[in-house]
Amino acid sequence: MGCNDVIGVPRMLSRLYLIRHGETAWSLSGQHTGRTDIPLNEKGEQDARKLAERLRAVRFSRVFTSPLQRARRTCELAGFDEVAETEPDLTEWDYGDYEGQRSVDTRKARPDWNLYRDGGPGGEAPAQVSERADRLIARFRTLEGNIAIFSHAQLGRVLATRWIGLPVDQAQHFVLSTASLSILGYEHNLAEESAILLWNAVSNEVSP
Repeated sequence: MGCNDVIGVPRMLSRLYLIRHGETAWSLSGQHTGRTDIPLNEKGEQDARKLAERLRAVRFSRVFTSPLQRARRTCELAGFDEVAETEPDLTEWDYGDYEGQRSVDTRKARPDWNLYRDGGPGGEAPAQVSERADRLIARFRTLEGNIAIFSHAQLGRVLATRWIGLPVDQAQHFVLSTASLSILGYEHNLAEESAILLWNAVSNEVSP
């Protein structure tokens, strides 16, 4: 697979196509799903197949996926399983003791709890997830062309926040739906002008 060449744009400037995995039983019920490796449900598989149509017109130089099966399966059904590289840093936020709980239940015990400020006891702190996102961004910025990333809601929100230089607690304002597509890139094609070019698109028509 090749990468797109645009006249006047340095080849190292990539667009990051951030794809959240399809629906699972826990995303449907609103349960925190961090490291629990659960599969897509039927709707999740259907939506993942639709991603193949939405991404067909885009040429990717590299494709990366979280090692968790909900992301890997989404990547496979979208048509990229043969070229995808597993990237452990794309794994979802570790909720620790709050894994499997719903936010409404967590807040019964801790009314002021905020994942992006407090993390989960026994899991990852916000600073740790922010560091993971920064490692990914530093790596992706060295690559050429369009890059596809199959990942998760919370990690994806942190990636977008750190891409535009905001602190990790601001990720709470970036909602990501299942099987959604977002694009991180640059305004005016300048490396110092990182921007969110598309966010949380769930329609079937997305321009490359």
